[in-house]
Amino acid sequence: MLIGKKHFLTVGAMALAMAVQAAPALAQQKSVAVTAIVEHPALDAVRDGVKEGLKQSGFDEGKNLKWQYQSAQGNTGTAAQIARKFVGDKPDAIVAIATPSAQAVVASTKTVPVVYSAVTDPVAAQLVPGMQASGTNVTGVSDLLALDKQIELIKKVVPEAKRVGMVYNPGEANSVVVVKQLQELLPKAGMTLVEAAAPRTVDVASAARSLIGKVDVIYTNTDNNVVSAYEALVKVGNDAKLPLIASDTDSVKRGAIAALGINYRDLGVQTGKMVGRILKGEQPGAIPSETSSKLELFVNPGAAEKQGVTLSDALVKQAAQIVK
Repeated sequence: MLIGKKHFLTVGAMALAMAVQAAPALAQQKSVAVTAIVEHPALDAVRDGVKEGLKQSGFDEGKNLKWQYQSAQGNTGTAAQIARKFVGDKPDAIVAIATPSAQAVVASTKTVPVVYSAVTDPVAAQLVPGMQASGTNVTGVSDLLALDKQIELIKKVVPEAKRVGMVYNPGEANSVVVVKQLQELLPKAGMTLVEAAAPRTVDVASAARSLIGKVDVIYTNTDNNVVSAYEALVKVGNDAKLPLIASDTDSVKRGAIAALGINYRDLGVQTGKMVGRILKGEQPGAIPSETSSKLELFVNPGAAEKQGVTLSDALVKQAAQIVK
């Protein structure tokens, strides 16, 4: 009987010790809510990169990280609903991918830490007052591209181009910023910009068709409507022998001739590491916004042939990836 009692006490002590050890682990559990305006390859790569960046920072889903994700499926009203839900959940941080989702989340909270990602101009989108530490609950990683390098790429692909078409959503702040900058920069390079509005994804094809005969090349930024419906744009480009040049490298895999852009998986990892710093105790307002300086050139010789262009050997040799 005495042996059984000792055994019982030993088991009880072990259980108590295990409970004490488990308590800190439970205390270290962190929660991150992630939302994107829509699902397409670039934004999906950001989302997956965020998870990888968190893992590299020591936060692993199912162990010490609660992860939830929702897409607004391209609807800004849905983006606002998701933002309100996530704020109500009171996670340790909210990650907002792309400008419309970031704007919705930032409008919904002044207290929950918010980290934006894949936002071209966070200042113009009124997410932060500047790229320095904001002093607010918001920081993040921009996918801003130097447009002079984009214009150089256009010239390399279509040397005789004078009129550059751009299909974009006038309701997306990052696209409006790019349009304004191109309006200023293209004339200095001897070119002009011709715009075609696509407020919805279903408008992309008709907007592209409206440019036939008016432009020598179509340039697309990371406009979410356009990227979501890129195949429709490619059909127009192929049928009309109208060259397509993108700033999103995934679009080259889908039929653009070339793109000089950011690796969005890497951008997501960069974002995830920033979120990790916040989960470890840093204040978002003390962390300056960041950009990515790592650009990659993708080319698609097959698409070039379909769209009436021959790529120079020099340009193909510069490519980080040749899509076939």
